[in-house]
Amino acid sequence: MRPAYDEHADWYDGYLAGPAAEHTARTTAALVEALGSGTGTCLDLGCGTGVHAPAVRRLGWTVVGVDLSPALLRHARPRLPVAVADAARLPLSDAGLDAVVATLVHTDLDDWAAAVGEIGRVLRPGGRFVHVGVHPCFVGPFAERESTGLRIHPGYTDTGRTFVGPGLGDGVRRRTGVYHRTIADLVNPLLAAGLHLTRLVEPPGVPAPELLVLEAVRGP
Repeated sequence: MRPAYDEHADWYDGYLAGPAAEHTARTTAALVEALGSGTGTCLDLGCGTGVHAPAVRRLGWTVVGVDLSPALLRHARPRLPVAVADAARLPLSDAGLDAVVATLVHTDLDDWAAAVGEIGRVLRPGGRFVHVGVHPCFVGPFAERESTGLRIHPGYTDTGRTFVGPGLGDGVRRRTGVYHRTIADLVNPLLAAGLHLTRLVEPPGVPAPELLVLEAVRGP
């Protein structure tokens, strides 16, 4: 099956730097604040075009990336070393990484729980995981943002992949589809994978938070 982003990769790279530039900057800022400085190897899971890699590198980390889309990785290669890989079957050894970051990927992955299980496997004991994703309560196919506020439609528990919904707007999700996952869907796999949730952050947004940040560490 062709990765969903392959036919949109060139458009998407321009979209991140153009119409979505402010959202990209907010996502990068949330990632930087959560991850902090470090000197080990950090995997950017679902790195896409690698847009966040320079900021991670400036923190001191040695960053490498994986993504399922070869077309996206053509844009990422100037920014970081990359490989084509499925997040649910990472070609990495056990307990070999100091950190893993994932930005805006839980709505793209076919199997979030399997990917989190792999994160738990490849992190060393004490290794850190930071996920910056859209806020499940306020961003999704059911959450329609209007000039006067936010209108929540039925559908919070509908977790299949969809291309339609009043909250999808006219951006990337109309092209690639989206998986909505509830907060429970998002957090419980971390606990099952042996990751200890250390902090949950909701960066301010208008009219409601757009992002949800999860920070976790792998247990011994």
